[in-house]
This record gives sequence, C-alpha cells and structure tokens, in this order.
Amino acid sequence: MNVFRTMASLVIVLLMTGCADFRTVSEGEPWPDRPSGLTPALEQLYVEAAAAYQGVKGVDGYADIWIKTPEREQRVYSTIQLNRSEDMRIIVSAGIFGWPVADMLFRNDSLFVHDMLNNRLLTGKNTPDNMEKILGLRSDYTFLAESLAGIVSVEHPVRAVTSVRTGYDKVSYSIATDFGSRELLVDPLTRRIEAVRMYDRSGVLRVSASFSGFVSYRTDGQTFHLPRDIELVFTSGRADGNGPHEMVVEYDERSVFSRPVDIRYRVPERAKIIDLDRVGLLPWM
Repeated sequence: MNVFRTMASLVIVLLMTGCADFRTVSEGEPWPDRPSGLTPALEQLYVEAAAAYQGVKGVDGYADIWIKTPEREQRVYSTIQLNRSEDMRIIVSAGIFGWPVADMLFRNDSLFVHDMLNNRLLTGKNTPDNMEKILGLRSDYTFLAESLAGIVSVEHPVRAVTSVRTGYDKVSYSIATDFGSRELLVDPLTRRIEAVRMYDRSGVLRVSASFSGFVSYRTDGQTFHLPRDIELVFTSGRADGNGPHEMVVEYDERSVFSRPVDIRYRVPERAKIIDLDRVGLLPWM
C-alpha cells in the first residue's frame, strides 16, 4: 500500500500542471506511395540522412512532455540529459513554481526513480515492461532515449534497403531488421529524417515517430539540426491498457554537444528502496 500511496502523491502534484492546451499526436503527412529504384542519387540521400547525427554525443535540454494512454492523460515539465548509448536523466517538475518531484536515471541495464516527495527510490532492470511502468511507453531503452532527444540512429548500410518509394516531395526507405522492418521518411531538400515507422515480422505497425520544427545547433565546428517537436506512438502497451500509447515532446531549450554531458545523479540517502521489477503498474504521472 505504501507504494501506491507514493505514486498517488506524485499523481496529485503532477495534476497541478493542469490539462490546458493538452497536445496529442497529429495525423501527420501522407507517406510516399510510388515505388522507385534505388538510384545513385537516392543512395547518396540515404547515406547523408543516416549520418546526420553521428557527431552528436550528448544532449541537455528542457521540454514539455504530454503522455496519453488508454488509461490516462498527463502533462509534465522535464529536464532531459542524454549521453548516447549510455545514460539518460530526466528530472520532472510540476506546479506553477516548477518544483522537482521525480528524478530518474536510466542506464542500459538498470533504472532508478526517486520519488522526491516521499524520499523513496524505485529501482529495477531497464526493460520494456519497466519503461512502460515509468513512462507509459513500452519500448527498448536506446530507441526511446534517442527519440526523446530528437535523434534517429541509422545503423544499417545502404545495401540493407529493401525498397524505396517517392511522392509528396519525400522519399521513404524500407529496411529489413531482426524484428521485422523499419521505414525512414526523408526530405530530399533538407536531407533530414522526418519520421520513422517500425513493423513486426507480421507486418503490423508497432512504433511510429515523427520529427518537426528543426533547429540548428553549432558545436565544435559542426552543425546539427534537431527537431523541436517529437511525436511517438507505440501500440504494444501491456500494463496501461490496450491501444495506442502516445508521447509528445516540445523543447523550450536544448544544447547539443559532440562530447558526453556531465550527468550527476545522486542516489538519495535513507530512501526506502522499492523493487520495480516486483510491482505492477506505477502511474507516477
């Protein structure tokens, strides 16, 4: 019962943020529908788009986040720090004074959530199930962390492209993966990836992400273009109801680095430890 009282306290505080101007995922633009061959020009476009974020190592920013699941809708204000392929820290603030109420550290193999109101620490393995308990989205860590920062990693070489489509002034690339397939939507003028879709082996759409409002960042002689607005939809939720689980991120401020950022997460002293792996859904927001 103490676990649920803890989470209920966080819910009450986070509700102080209000539901005004609640954002949901937009319908988006149509994807290309005309099959095309993989010409040398389209090969080069893929290579350039895939390499766009290779020099980004760290991100530090402040964003509004809206989460909608079949069971709830919440808006939170968050500081997001990310070191690619390593750690991510999210500090959640609430209320008109912006008080911090939750401090979260995500590692490749583990996660920590400090309930700052009651000095309780939830810990567990970094698994899709636990990610859903904390953030409402059942996802692997790397994809969700980089998507929150506005980064798309493309590890597959151009020879992995199985089909190309053009139309609506965009180009889409389909790539075979170990889990099914992945589609990338690229603007040939800006050379940027504007959306990603992931399908399972049965061809069912499981994840979609879209990126817009790109902002230029200059660091160590390199220029990167990261989206201000990020929209994510997952259809593989379990604990928080069947149906789409959505997240919308809008950055107010952000810094981009070609080196890792300094993430200083301190495990709270004298905090009561709660094993997240052994409990059910914990709607901290």
